[in-house]
Amino acid sequence: MTLPGNPPAAQITGRCAAVLPFDPSGPSAAPPGVDDAEFRLAMLEDVYEVAAGLEFVAAALAVDPDGPPDAETITWPGTPIVREPAPAAAFAALHALGAEEAALIAPDAPDLPPLLIGKLFRALGSAPAAACQDTGGRGLVALAARLPLPGWLATALDDLSAAPDSSGRASSGHGAAALDVPDALARLRAAAPRPGLVPQGPAWHRIRTPGDLRLLDPGLEGWENTRALLEGSPLH
Repeated sequence: MTLPGNPPAAQITGRCAAVLPFDPSGPSAAPPGVDDAEFRLAMLEDVYEVAAGLEFVAAALAVDPDGPPDAETITWPGTPIVREPAPAAAFAALHALGAEEAALIAPDAPDLPPLLIGKLFRALGSAPAAACQDTGGRGLVALAARLPLPGWLATALDDLSAAPDSSGRASSGHGAAALDVPDALARLRAAAPRPGLVPQGPAWHRIRTPGDLRLLDPGLEGWENTRALLEGSPLH
């Protein structure tokens, strides 16, 4: 969907990896002394850089029309931007731009290895969707799917957008909030017409509370923006 006054989004050919927006009502993961908005933007930019570094995959950004305007400033020129924060709608918008397969990635996994997204795309060779779970059992880090979505998957994603997240709050419908539902993968699998339609790739972690900062590995390459803000802050 293109809002009045906004230029049309760039077209996509083949595969796309899109970063979902933060839930504005979600908890802060910023350590003491670090501005929450600045920290969220740093993590978002690091996740976008993961998507942008994938070979033969277009990077995109899903934004909330009511979200912070500076989110779009982190992208490279020509990056497709869709103003549909809910997963099912974001998938549909990416398909309308030409994507045949897409992965939606949570905005708070700054050190996510690109290989894990690659594994999800490879799984689409034999399944309509594939998921990367959060290692803490708090929902999903990423979800990939062939496009257009089958009806059962679109309906299941809409149901996730209305389900309570890992903190027990009713989901706001924003992309990251929908992935926060603790049993998200089980719900998607239960909605599938037969077993095996939503395989699971290797799990990873998300940074949703200050306590999660200990999960970041300084030895891993990448996540430079988040790393810079955490300089001087203990990770353990």
